[in-house]
Amino acid sequence: MTITSWLLDIPILPLAFEFASPGPIIFKLGPFTLRWYGVLIASAVLIGVALSGYLAKRRHLNPEIIADLAIWLVFAAIPSARLYYVLFEWQEYAQNPADIFAIWKGGIAIHGAILGGLIASLIFARVRQVPFWQLADIVAPSLILGQAIGRWGNFFNSEAFGAPTNLPLKLYIPPPQRPPEYANFEYFHPTFLYESVWNLMVFGILMFLFFRGLQGKPPLKVGTLFLTYLVFYSIGRFWIEGLRTDSLMLGPLRIAQVVSLVGIILGSAGLVWLYLFKRNLPDVVSANGNNLESDSENY
Repeated sequence: MTITSWLLDIPILPLAFEFASPGPIIFKLGPFTLRWYGVLIASAVLIGVALSGYLAKRRHLNPEIIADLAIWLVFAAIPSARLYYVLFEWQEYAQNPADIFAIWKGGIAIHGAILGGLIASLIFARVRQVPFWQLADIVAPSLILGQAIGRWGNFFNSEAFGAPTNLPLKLYIPPPQRPPEYANFEYFHPTFLYESVWNLMVFGILMFLFFRGLQGKPPLKVGTLFLTYLVFYSIGRFWIEGLRTDSLMLGPLRIAQVVSLVGIILGSAGLVWLYLFKRNLPDVVSANGNNLESDSENY
């Protein structure tokens, strides 16, 4: 018997690669219900605010402005994420309108959150007279880290999974959560895990660029971190979305893949604009003499 075949005969080995949600609820106390989904979203927000404040200080920017922006982002991103999802699943919610506000059951779209956050950030930057791209660069690492954390909410809700699979790494889905066409299958691609791991990799890239930029090797142009986030996150989301069984659709098109392609194109074009054409990104205010206490086109 070879070592490989011996290892494969160990009963506990396959179990190490199988995931099964313990359920969406942590505990209930009377009318109060604490759900994993809400805890993870709240944790992602708190960790993101703390990280963005730390990054702002490292770049000698005003952390109070970042804290103020965080409030805008929370109030804009979460409703936008829900609205985006509901609009593309309107046939279902039209029959159950009370579920539109039941966000604890899942059903938010990160692209909706990003869109709402971008609009809120642009308005915030204009009102407070601070450069949008500096804000975006500070928030980008926190955003992708929050996405990595938030994906585990899909795990506890047994949602956002992929097609059936027999690979060693697989996710058990309870019968009520399985699509009708896959009712006889037990195990599915854990796409929540794929994206969470991918997002952590992107987070590592952004943090590496951030600290390299602090050393000026090479100087990091304003907007680089957010554009890099946009490109790399979109690449991962595009291929992972192709595995999922519950994609938001517009006719034959998976909406997330279309949006991801747009993100790749826009992010790549922005980086070419910065580094090949050596031009600055258009902004709502000038980068000079701003309230972020930074007057440089580079970091």
